[in-house]
Amino acid sequence: MSVPLSAPAIEVRNLVKTFSEFYALRGISLQIATGECVSIFGPNGAGKTTFLRILSAISRPSSGEILFDGKPLPEVVFSIRRRLGVIGHQSFLYDDLTAEENLLFYARLYDVTRPADRIREILNEVGLRERARDRVRTYSRGMQQRLSIARAMLHDPALLFLDEPYTGLDQHAASMLTTWLGKLRSERRTILLVTHDLEQGLALADRVVIFLRGKVAWEKPANEIDQQTLRQLYFDLVANSERQHGGGL
Repeated sequence: MSVPLSAPAIEVRNLVKTFSEFYALRGISLQIATGECVSIFGPNGAGKTTFLRILSAISRPSSGEILFDGKPLPEVVFSIRRRLGVIGHQSFLYDDLTAEENLLFYARLYDVTRPADRIREILNEVGLRERARDRVRTYSRGMQQRLSIARAMLHDPALLFLDEPYTGLDQHAASMLTTWLGKLRSERRTILLVTHDLEQGLALADRVVIFLRGKVAWEKPANEIDQQTLRQLYFDLVANSERQHGGGL
């Protein structure tokens, strides 16, 4: 299979996901260019997390196709996982291991060079150096989220999927994450950010997308819409959807 020179980093074609008779995704089609940061908005139940789980190869679609650099996901799943950093609702941390031990496990998994040095560096960046040898089960929710960020960034991924990454972070950690994402965006990493924060999502993105009822309801380049217009549009779309479907999403 030849790959076009202009193949996007990620191409999703008519993606459907059902759970019994419930449709979580209803034919999502979306392209993400290499180096693009896309923010995805939508109410609870719109399919955002399901979408990221399928792109991360954590869950399988019911139908549809996902291409990475022009190649079907099943063919490149192992290479994609090695290039991918994920921050989601699950921490993917082991509670009875220390922060150092957790990161060492992932460093070996991703063949990180000079793992001890990299682990010290990244724990310092997320403000956990003093708690490096404490077990994760003793961490607060915010500290666990900081460590999840360190885990996701440990191997310097080219692709980054973030599902509400600011949840549980204190102001300092949230500022650190925003700075980090801005740096990654300037380096032209490919980023998918799911968030309820319209203002922050717009500020970080090259393009914004709104999901409703498992479909792409709207999308636009971020530089073509301002915060106030996006907020009004978002709430109008959600309200119209609720009226049409009796309050369901």
